[in-house]
Amino acid sequence: MILLHGLLGSSRNWQTTGRDLAAQYHVVALDARNHGRSDHADQMGYDVLAGDLCTWMDAQSLAKVILVGHSMGGKTAMLFACRHPARVERLVVVDIAPVDYLWPAHRAEFAAMLELNLATLQSRAEAEHHFADRVADPGMRKFLATNLERDGNGRWRWLINLPVLTEALADLEKKPLRIEDRFDGPALFIAGGKSRYVLATDHSKIRQHFPAARIETIPDCGHNPHMEKRDEFVRLVLN
Repeated sequence: MILLHGLLGSSRNWQTTGRDLAAQYHVVALDARNHGRSDHADQMGYDVLAGDLCTWMDAQSLAKVILVGHSMGGKTAMLFACRHPARVERLVVVDIAPVDYLWPAHRAEFAAMLELNLATLQSRAEAEHHFADRVADPGMRKFLATNLERDGNGRWRWLINLPVLTEALADLEKKPLRIEDRFDGPALFIAGGKSRYVLATDHSKIRQHFPAARIETIPDCGHNPHMEKRDEFVRLVLN
């Protein structure tokens, strides 16, 4: 089972849930390019993300896997399943649909990160305080700050490739699939009941590309069901 994280996240977002799933599967959580500990690259988009996954699976001699992706990772998983259906045993997509998105909040978050002066930064707490001018949600401010780390000289730097991700943001928000893309295998879409990423009107669009899709909504849950409602999320996946 391969776990794929969302935009500005990393494999660490899957640590606890990954351990739960590992009771039944061999679980690997990957860092996407320009995120976490993976290499920085000038190209960023779903074609290259799906290509990276294919290359990694080939290097590990993995012919077929269960693929679980959240948000950006969910779009990557959708594209991979449609283009390489023989290599996906089951697909799980977490709180994202095959539609175009345009979130003003994303622009505010990227603007807040770009405005941060790393040369004078003293702590992640200071970064979170700086983000407050543009990012209302305290949880999101803390999430953005997880992408900061100190280098060998004690200076703060971004783990993510912020310039490339900023340039690619509009493309990453778009639907990754073509009209003819289709995966007929077992697929589970898990949405958060309080999230606006998967609406009732999106269900027909999901089944256009994933005709066998089962769509489940976890009540009282936002965009991160795997973290906010871990027990329910794990139950749905294992079932």
